[in-house]
Amino acid sequence: MTEQPSRVRVWYRPMLSRDRGEGHRVATPLELLFDLCFVVAVGQAAASLHHALAEGHAAHGVSSFAMVFFAIWWGWLNFSWFASAFDTDDVPYRLATLVQIAGGLTIAAGVSSAFEGDFRVIVVGYVLMRLSLVGQWLRAAHSAPEARPAALRFAAGIAFCQVLWIARLWLPASIAVVTFVVVVLCELAVPVIAERSARTTWHPHHIAERYGLFTLIVLGETILSATNAIKEGVSGGEHVGSLIGLAAAGLVLVFAMWWLYFDQPGHARLIRRPGMFTSMSWGYGHYLIFASAAAVGAGLEVAVGYDTGVLHLGGVAAALPTTVPAAVFLLSVWLLHIGPTNECRPIAIGFPVTAVLVVAASFTPAPIHVAAGLAAALVVLTVVATHREPTEGSVQVRGLAR
Repeated sequence: MTEQPSRVRVWYRPMLSRDRGEGHRVATPLELLFDLCFVVAVGQAAASLHHALAEGHAAHGVSSFAMVFFAIWWGWLNFSWFASAFDTDDVPYRLATLVQIAGGLTIAAGVSSAFEGDFRVIVVGYVLMRLSLVGQWLRAAHSAPEARPAALRFAAGIAFCQVLWIARLWLPASIAVVTFVVVVLCELAVPVIAERSARTTWHPHHIAERYGLFTLIVLGETILSATNAIKEGVSGGEHVGSLIGLAAAGLVLVFAMWWLYFDQPGHARLIRRPGMFTSMSWGYGHYLIFASAAAVGAGLEVAVGYDTGVLHLGGVAAALPTTVPAAVFLLSVWLLHIGPTNECRPIAIGFPVTAVLVVAASFTPAPIHVAAGLAAALVVLTVVATHREPTEGSVQVRGLAR
């Protein structure tokens, strides 16, 4: 038996485009650390959303959450797609990623201030994170001639957007929402414009796994938030029975969300329709999946506060923070993973119908329980409708198999 050579740390590698068909491509430990650090910001955003909803400031809370979550999601998305195409895992790459992590944690530190209208800390963290990526794109432009046109456009577009974010801090608060939307549209346009000059070689299996892992982490943060809220409610010794029922319903709801998201292999649609529209719509559309999954945790906390009598909200107002994001999650998964034209008719109509019923459950005496039951019923429908016995010579592809 021959002795395996020990791994030698390579301090520097040319940043070349990775093979789109590379086998056994999985998330790296650095990417997992990146996700764990960014979920801190997700948790802070969900906590601030819960406080705003509990105080009856739903419109302000939702709009602030949407703006803050964009900074978190867009930073995560850009890192993930860049890493899928150019990850060298050498020392300069790791250091640049460390800077992006520092930017993400700075964003987390500024979430509570942002909900009060002060976005300065978030802008500092966001710009730090994005300028580090500019350096990465310039490095790719230097080392990978085939990717140079796209890399230079990425670098120039990202840098320009950071100037706009900084300039926005000095604009009147009365046009804050308008200027935010304008700069967000500029950010979203950068990949579209850059990829037209030269497509980057992102890996479909790797990207699907990265999105799936972040979905798992966000769902875990949702469970943690709900668990902490129930723990506080039970510590008083009252309402134990109702809280146990609420905990069970919340667990079923989150489990159903997990099941429905991972029932279909995420990479299948990216491979089946490899065009830029599919990759952009799939990648951008996950904003709704991530944000709604995080918002469900805040909604469950509101439901706990209502059941324990801490919050002075009506039953419907206490239910909507859970049922609405759950419905958004179902519709988003349906559009991105399943497809409205799915050949299986029960699945094609089951998701939107259930989403409507979940929102309607807000007007029932036990809204969270009903919503969880509907989501569980959709899981059963999906399992029954998609069950197929493998035919001779066929291969079933499930999960993230390589």
